[in-house]
Amino acid sequence: MANSIEFIPAEYSDKTQSESTAQEMLRCDPADIDRLIDAGLPFESRSGVRYFDVSDLYNLGMYSGRTNTQPELAFRMLFRFAGRPVDDLLRDKKWDFRVQLDCVECGGEAPWRFAAPDAARFGGNVVVEEVPRASAGSTAYAATVTTVGARTPLVSSQLRQLTRDYLDSGYRWQMIPVAMQADYELVHALGATSCIAASLLLAERFRAAGYRAEAKRGWFCGVLGGALDLPHACVEVEDDDGALKTVDIAKAQLAARLSPDTGDFQELCLGSIYNKVIPSTASGNASFGYHECGSQLPVQVRADIRAVR
Repeated sequence: MANSIEFIPAEYSDKTQSESTAQEMLRCDPADIDRLIDAGLPFESRSGVRYFDVSDLYNLGMYSGRTNTQPELAFRMLFRFAGRPVDDLLRDKKWDFRVQLDCVECGGEAPWRFAAPDAARFGGNVVVEEVPRASAGSTAYAATVTTVGARTPLVSSQLRQLTRDYLDSGYRWQMIPVAMQADYELVHALGATSCIAASLLLAERFRAAGYRAEAKRGWFCGVLGGALDLPHACVEVEDDDGALKTVDIAKAQLAARLSPDTGDFQELCLGSIYNKVIPSTASGNASFGYHECGSQLPVQVRADIRAVR
């Protein structure tokens, strides 16, 4: 398996996961880790302990075929909804949306900029409860967000063909650091893809075909039933009927990998909207948050999104 995985290049790799964590994630023993290293799994040795990049471990587990690794179990749980009737994805859904922003090596009190939820542009709404104010170190955003679903499939045959061409291109979905995903040419050159990289490339192809299109970030939520931070990206494109549509290219690809029974959900990803995605104001390769203190390190953004019962 290690021979068929594209490991995270050194300039984007962050080896923070210990060997014991690797064994737990991959449900393997030290001899298996030795074999993976022999096959090319990058690592760093610190104080006699080997450390690995979390994306490398996730990708190894997801494509291992062992059925019991943590990534495989998580993937099946995350996408269990995709094989069910899609009607539940089209109803109004309300979310308790909270985000914590932390500025690493903060330079002091300064204004914050946060790419807030923007559900209104697809028929939902946002009731803001707390907004970031000028401060040092950390801040928070809170709102109640209502998302809606609607069947608005792509009507342009050209957009559908470009989307199908991408899905049929054979790129392998992999867990990839956000900073690397923005380098979408590198990601695709490795034969890999991800939601941000795929959306940036597909939006570029839509624009080259004469359409107004942009990759936009948001959150994929309601799949773990609790706290999570799953930043997401889709392509937003103005279709031939003049309506703004979303193409959730990565979710269509992942659902297809899960099971052929997910056809209805895959079609929903090609122009329609569904209630598990909260769009934001951030463009496809932008951060959700900035702190104007002068720190050179990116703001850490942690989302806690829970369905309102």
